[in-house]
Amino acid sequence: MRRYETIMIADPDLSAEQREPILKRVQDVISQENGYLALTDDWGNRKLAYEIKKRPRGYYTRFDFCGTAAAVDEIERFFRIDDRVLKYMTVLLDKTADIEKIKEEIASTQKTVEAPAKTDTPVETQVPEEKTDTAESTAPEAPLASVEDQTPASEEPVDAGPSQTLEPEAGQSEAPPTETKEEIK
Repeated sequence: MRRYETIMIADPDLSAEQREPILKRVQDVISQENGYLALTDDWGNRKLAYEIKKRPRGYYTRFDFCGTAAAVDEIERFFRIDDRVLKYMTVLLDKTADIEKIKEEIASTQKTVEAPAKTDTPVETQVPEEKTDTAESTAPEAPLASVEDQTPASEEPVDAGPSQTLEPEAGQSEAPPTETKEEIK
């Protein structure tokens, strides 16, 4: 058995009651073909990248299921016939899917979603903790040292002047490495 993912874009003007027969039909087709519907994900109304049938928005639904090619053919045939469906796309996720493994995977993800973290403070009043290091956070960032800052106090800085340019030696990059005062010491 293979694992598929079908994304369907329905007419955004449909109510939940009007979309329900489409979802029910997909479930029926998968069960008739001895498949397994792992997940139905409603993504809701979203803006389309381009207008489809003069509609700028669409209602997205994702079906994750295991089945045969006959089930995919029947689902796509139904989508082509139904005017409530604007677009659809089916993608093969896995050629050899293990239904028991998929059931365990979905059960474990649903447990993590259903079990929120228990805290003493309500979610609205929680403030994320800021990472503070006293030495790093209190000291302002040191600006990059210029060439003049790197010369010893006893020597006068040499002015290259506008007519004199320094060419890098072979194998060296043109930009000198930047260093901070702490790195020089």
